[in-house]
Amino acid sequence: EGTTASTRSSRPSQSSFEACKASEDVVVHFFRESTFRCKIVDKHLAILAQKHVETRFCKISVDRAPFLCDRMKIRVLPTIVLFKDFKSKDFIVGFDDLGGVDDFSTEMLEWRIARAHVIRYSGDLSVPPTEGTKERRPMLNFERKTIRGTAGDDSDDDY
Repeated sequence: EGTTASTRSSRPSQSSFEACKASEDVVVHFFRESTFRCKIVDKHLAILAQKHVETRFCKISVDRAPFLCDRMKIRVLPTIVLFKDFKSKDFIVGFDDLGGVDDFSTEMLEWRIARAHVIRYSGDLSVPPTEGTKERRPMLNFERKTIRGTAGDDSDDDY
């Protein structure tokens, strides 16, 4: 099932994928309805599609387009393929590039897509958004321990 932000195709085919690729900047989400993590990605992509109207967002069911999955070498779900100037430029496979957690932020996905220059992004592409905004607290009373003891262990006793 190929969908864009505004239309839904009743019969997915290679032609619907080609229509989706007709834009210069395209984000394609390969999904399976029964996969929980695909629904997480859908939620974030819906927000980003509203924000980045300069880019076309599509989703394609792997069950309805197996030929396309073979052609694109889709093995892990969810997979997001990023197209720039009508060519596949980058792949986001699973959640590893998004922090490896299910509760990653929309900003994290936006940053990751922006690294392929498929959307307009105003932030710093060299630093993920969560790293730049995380408050770093110094570790107080941190004492380095080794196999032989702590740094303050100055006893000469072997017992």
